[in-house]
Amino acid sequence: MQQESPSPTSTRERLGFVRVASVSPELVLGDVSKNVAILAKEARSLAHRGCRLVVFPELSLTGYSCADLFHTEALRAAAVRGLSELAQATHDLPTVLIVGLPLLVQDRLYNVAAVLAKGRVLGLVPKTFLPNSSEFYERRWFSPAHTLNASTVCLNGADVPVGAELLFEALDVPGIVLGVEICEDLWTVIPPSSHLALAGATLLANPSASTEVLGKAPYRRHLVAQQSARCLAAYVYAGAGAGESSTDVVYSGHCLVAENGILLGESERFAFETRSAVKDVDVQHLAHDRLKSASFRDEAGSIGFRRIVFDLGSALGNDDKLLRTITPHPFVPSAKVDRAAVCEEIFAIQATGLARRLKQARAKTAVLGLSGGLDSTLALLVMMEAIKRAGMPQSAALTITMPGFGTTTRTKGNAEKLAEALNIELRTISINEAVHQHFADIGHSETQQDATYENSQARERTQILMDIANKTGGIVVGTGDLSEAALGWCTFNGDHMSMYHVNSGVPKTLVRYLIEWCAEGPFADKAGAILRDIADTPITPELLPLAADASLRQKTEDTIGPYELHDFFLFHFVRHGSGAEKIRWLAAQAFVGKYDDETIAKWLALFFKRFAQNQFKRSSVPDGPKVGSVALSPRGDWRMPSDYAGDLNS
Repeated sequence: MQQESPSPTSTRERLGFVRVASVSPELVLGDVSKNVAILAKEARSLAHRGCRLVVFPELSLTGYSCADLFHTEALRAAAVRGLSELAQATHDLPTVLIVGLPLLVQDRLYNVAAVLAKGRVLGLVPKTFLPNSSEFYERRWFSPAHTLNASTVCLNGADVPVGAELLFEALDVPGIVLGVEICEDLWTVIPPSSHLALAGATLLANPSASTEVLGKAPYRRHLVAQQSARCLAAYVYAGAGAGESSTDVVYSGHCLVAENGILLGESERFAFETRSAVKDVDVQHLAHDRLKSASFRDEAGSIGFRRIVFDLGSALGNDDKLLRTITPHPFVPSAKVDRAAVCEEIFAIQATGLARRLKQARAKTAVLGLSGGLDSTLALLVMMEAIKRAGMPQSAALTITMPGFGTTTRTKGNAEKLAEALNIELRTISINEAVHQHFADIGHSETQQDATYENSQARERTQILMDIANKTGGIVVGTGDLSEAALGWCTFNGDHMSMYHVNSGVPKTLVRYLIEWCAEGPFADKAGAILRDIADTPITPELLPLAADASLRQKTEDTIGPYELHDFFLFHFVRHGSGAEKIRWLAAQAFVGKYDDETIAKWLALFFKRFAQNQFKRSSVPDGPKVGSVALSPRGDWRMPSDYAGDLNS
């Protein structure tokens, strides 16, 4: 057979993604030759799609349902010959294949998964736990892995490693360390994959033959996803298909791919034709999470495990299309989950944290500056719930609107309407005269509308809030959000400061979404229309005087870039530890048709610059509730030197 010419490694693979496939083939029960042809054809097709790992079901060379025929020498010999033929037929593919067969070792029969690559059998993994109840009676034919007394098996004149403790590492494809368990192994109290992951396996494969009964499919999905989460690994599960169905049982061909608790994809079930699930798993992300997890690191060890190394060569094809969903808004609940439930949970976390602070401080009031913008609106809604949870009267909510040089009629009007709708006190205190006096005191010309001009207003507002909190025996509730903390988009010792920052764990894209949820949900009757208008209001600090036509001269996103981009950058940098090149590449795919490469690169460079420069603000940020997996509190989730001088964008 003529060797096919491999293409250069794709950007996708270089940035840490490995393409894997879980396959349920159109099986011919008991006909090994036909099954070899089917498996080889599918392996070749998937290799040309860039797959580095292809997992076929349990006993896929013979079929799982052969029963007492496993005791016949003819079927076993055919399976061994078929394994050699499959290895030879796929020798030119830069892909690892996993197939199943019955194998006789020292007068015992084992249900094994064979790992093939580049024309040779790298190793054989016997099944550890054999189901032997209800419709399953594997102990009738097979012995469990612990009865194995050999470390190698001679196949076609070559010694092949055999054992449940084998790991397979591709030296030329970073991140591919493969561990294998078989079907029932996953359903046990401590699956073998747990130990394989601790020994270094990043990809866990499970060739399976699970029968289908009512309710089993969702349980299987949860099981696969949970094991991938516990192991901080990718999990590739291949179920036997409908062609195995015989006598009293039905097989559905359920194929699943999961990564660190997330189900990336699954196949159509109950098809007689070949079905597969092909996805890109992020082994770089998995390595990052394992590096951060002290509990994983402390348990990790490879004593007793054998690591088999091999080379695959360059992948076939040069496809940089990513076979997984990259959401442009990673902080916003997806349509596939119960959005209302997620929003309610976030709201409860925020409100409970603030209520605890109110109770501990024995506060008589909760003081908040209400601008009519996104952040202060969400903070107010949370504050109302917190006051109720703390057992305080609604009159304890004390809101203050402080119009200044850039305040618009729209925001001030919305603040007034919202307070009225919620039946809470709203005081209006203009900062104009105080700031004029302050400029005079420090000798600052009001024609010089620079950082001093803007920050003086922010600090004046904070002073008012702090002093009123002192006067009324209360605490100041801060409104700054997670995106502003990341970018340092706040005035140090101005809106940067409070007694409790209730939005500190909520990024800007989620703030807007939560307000929209409040408008349709818990506050729909009282303030739905007002909240919808606030959600549509341009983001601005309102610190520069309005134009002659009373329009805004200052929009935050014109200066620092779109918050949806910055939130995307923040998520992938902090949560996944991704570098600049990978973030740019992912953003180009997530925002295709909306932002070009140049725009993404421009705002990413600004993100990294501001993120590094403004750690000193985060180092002294007030307490606030952690809401999601990304947080920047220096007391818990993010520690870096305030004087970091490196280039995060390199």
